[in-house]
Amino acid sequence: MSKHSPAQPPEEFTGIELTEVPKHSVGPTAIKSALSHISNEVGLFKGIGLLKNLNQTYGFDCPGCAWPDPDEKRAFLAEYCENGAKAIAEEATKNKVSPMFFATHSVAELAKLSDYEIGKSGRITHPMYLAEGATHYEEIGWDKAFELIGNELNSLSSPDEAIFYTSGRTSNEAAYLYQLFVRQFGTNNLPDCSNMCHESSGAALSETLGIGKGSVTLDDFNHADLVMVIGQNPGTNHPRMLSALSETKRRGGKIITVNPLPEVGLMRFKDPQNPTKWIGSGQQITDLFLPVKINGDVALLKIILKLMKEAEDANPGSVFDHKFIKEKTQGLDALLADLDQYSLEELLPQTGLTLDQIKEATNLILQNEKIIICWAMGLTQHKNAVDNIREVVNILLLKGSIGKKGAGTCPVRGHSNVQGDRTVGIWERPKPAFLDSLEKEFDFKAPRHHGYDVVDAIKAMHKGKAKVFFAMGGNFLSATPDTEYTAEALQNCELTVQVSTKLNRSHLITGKRALILPCLGRSEKDVQASGEQFVSVENSMGVVHQSRGHLAPCSKELKSEHAIVAGLAKATLKNSTTDWEGLVGNYDLIRDKIEATIPGFDNYNKRVRVKGGFYLPNNARDAKFDSTKTGKANFTLNKPSDIELGANEFLMMTIRTHDQYNTTIYGLNDRYRGVLNERRVLFMNESDMANMGLQKLDVVDLHSHFEGETRKAYRFLVIPYEIPPQCTATYFPEANVLVPISSTAKISNTPTSKTVIITVHKSEL
Repeated sequence: MSKHSPAQPPEEFTGIELTEVPKHSVGPTAIKSALSHISNEVGLFKGIGLLKNLNQTYGFDCPGCAWPDPDEKRAFLAEYCENGAKAIAEEATKNKVSPMFFATHSVAELAKLSDYEIGKSGRITHPMYLAEGATHYEEIGWDKAFELIGNELNSLSSPDEAIFYTSGRTSNEAAYLYQLFVRQFGTNNLPDCSNMCHESSGAALSETLGIGKGSVTLDDFNHADLVMVIGQNPGTNHPRMLSALSETKRRGGKIITVNPLPEVGLMRFKDPQNPTKWIGSGQQITDLFLPVKINGDVALLKIILKLMKEAEDANPGSVFDHKFIKEKTQGLDALLADLDQYSLEELLPQTGLTLDQIKEATNLILQNEKIIICWAMGLTQHKNAVDNIREVVNILLLKGSIGKKGAGTCPVRGHSNVQGDRTVGIWERPKPAFLDSLEKEFDFKAPRHHGYDVVDAIKAMHKGKAKVFFAMGGNFLSATPDTEYTAEALQNCELTVQVSTKLNRSHLITGKRALILPCLGRSEKDVQASGEQFVSVENSMGVVHQSRGHLAPCSKELKSEHAIVAGLAKATLKNSTTDWEGLVGNYDLIRDKIEATIPGFDNYNKRVRVKGGFYLPNNARDAKFDSTKTGKANFTLNKPSDIELGANEFLMMTIRTHDQYNTTIYGLNDRYRGVLNERRVLFMNESDMANMGLQKLDVVDLHSHFEGETRKAYRFLVIPYEIPPQCTATYFPEANVLVPISSTAKISNTPTSKTVIITVHKSEL
């Protein structure tokens, strides 16, 4: 009996092979893997031509992660990582999803495929329409598609019945036009992928430092004495970051890694750009590894703070930067008093670590002042995620390690322009000053009430309060929590629209009617009325730079995202005075509008043409905190986890494989964890397996438990792994069905994909 739902990947196994976990990351194996993907998808000759322009100064920006490029010299032919090469191979693939493809394959048939198989179908070449009750998508003209969307939007009883989602791939210019259209239409319903990843970072950093972005530059890693990487796996998710960490080590810096799993990429590294370093065991990256329990981060950081306070009390002035604290911060006394309310005996069990391990980490912090702390989803997707990041800031403030060379905060963003999209206005809670500037520049009345974030948007669709869903990129269904609930929400809509490059599962779980609008990829030329255009993006460290595609579009029917927004606006807005056609004809004009309405973009068109682009203002980088409510950097009081597991209950976190970026699955291998040709696996502590009577590769079902509700995911293979007791890990999107829609982080409302309470059962199937 099959439990498969079209909303989820099928439960069939694909032939698992377990291998020894590698001793090092990257090196010639990564090069071989990258070239293999390029050769298979694009062809080696064309692929190498593509790669030589990837992340180069006048080339195109990688559509994968947002790790920054060097300000100065860039590597000849190799300013990219293995997964960047995979991303380009996916985008430039020879495979096409044409109208004939859709005529041949019904929606129901396609939904039976795995996410990997769906993605490998290829690039979408024409706009497609799924009529109500139809079994197949059919080709539709662009004008007809825009007319259909415009009519549907204008038939709504309120603009707030429409939701406009954005993925982090959209350029600054396209995102700015998109939010302008949405606000002229009359709503702030602009959820984006930030809501599911670094929203917790933005909330915590804005409160404490006055800016929701990190404070460091790439060059700061060349000057850091100590880097702490917590809740992050750069070897898979941001591989180019390993080069920065390698440089920190080369210059004598130390690195602490905090993570439930001992990820290979943070242990040893072989520089792919230096063949002389391929011999031997590779460069050691991590000096101290702390295998913290899932959601034990606040407890760990609070113990470190207590030990710092103890050392300062024993030798006043030896630990805390009192000059920085007095001049720049607020709330120290309250923090120190709050620390006294917690005992080591109370906190230590939550961490799964020994006190000696934590003391060793604390000693490294005590001995150094130039400290960078990096983090990603391992901190941001918990109920107390905002507390996690605020506690990180507490440590840095005590040391005065913000606003100086080689020190500061480093939230490592995922999608390539997720930070830039937020900068140019993609946010459901816009600030009044931004709306004022839009109204002045474009002569319209902007909506002032807050819109839906991702979780609230899903709930609104599920309740029938939202009837049109429009996605500018991404794979919404597979990226979001509570898969079946989200599927029902989308199916409740009158119309769902996806702007996409490639086929994904969100095209197959639709509203009553559905449209797929194919757009240009990053690597493709964008020619408009005034000639060939370039776009700009903002990386993780606030550098705005240009991206210019070099390939001919894979189909003459593709439109840029800018042109799609303009077509949508002209078909929908009856009283807009905006020259949509003129803006799309010359992207310089869009940049002029961004400059006129958003601080920091002075001389945008001139500076973005300068080699390497330009840095946006960053008050935390300059140690100026007057934009906070207190006018200073704020110490905060934070609470450790309140989760208490029952008998035979485990905490589960969702993770990526090495052959995956976000919801895009490049292959079926996770070689850095020794798992080949399979995705339906559960990593589990060996002692927990013994207690449960489980053997390696036993087939189990997973049940998640939240507020009396049970969700189930079927048929996973158990793998013994180095992970703390009562902690487990699974891949997404396969396990997203287990993440409850209402289990979210306090303040940020981010889904708690890293703290799902589950029980493990021998499979029913």
